[in-house]
Amino acid sequence: MTAGGPDVTAGADPRTDRRSYAIVLAGLLAGAAALWGSGTAAWFTVEVPTATRGAVEASATGAQLQPVVTAAAALLAAAVAALVALSGLARRVLGVLVGLASAAAVVLTLRLLAVPPTPVELASARSGLNSGAAPEGIGAVTATGWPWLAVAGGVLAVAASVLLVVREPRLPKLGSRYAAPGAQAAPPSDPDRAAWERLDAGGDPTVGPREGDN
Repeated sequence: MTAGGPDVTAGADPRTDRRSYAIVLAGLLAGAAALWGSGTAAWFTVEVPTATRGAVEASATGAQLQPVVTAAAALLAAAVAALVALSGLARRVLGVLVGLASAAAVVLTLRLLAVPPTPVELASARSGLNSGAAPEGIGAVTATGWPWLAVAGGVLAVAASVLLVVREPRLPKLGSRYAAPGAQAAPPSDPDRAAWERLDAGGDPTVGPREGDN
């Protein structure tokens, strides 16, 4: 390409990083699935002796103990749909909100793992459980592995949101796949069409070609 030639890269669309875009979408979807699945499962269990049914296992789900987990999952799912329609600053703001919600789910889950609920709190979390046992008669609280799935999903969603904010100027947006490369350049003019346009405008369609021949 000579120095005086046209610059073919001037009108190139910079939003071509489809790999990062796919990673962001996959990360948000996987994070939403992990958070929702963990939130609907039992996080802690405890054996509670009852007056009529003997020992009954009482448990509390992640949504009961930390509602932010399932709330963050719903936000992630909605963000995936919104990313298709948004771009620019709006998409970055969405990425920040998603990252903050996911980070909150991770922090609150880790805090709950560090300070588990008491046996009485877990026993009361099960509706319809009428225990005649004293608090000291309730067994020890046992943690399951489901809270760690919420931590993993939240960390994955945070990473996806950071990638979204950093790479947003290069991520595709709605309708970019339909724009042909170099769409901003003017197409070559059709002499016959130009003549008809001059005729419609009231001019002489033969003037242009004759002047061009000189």
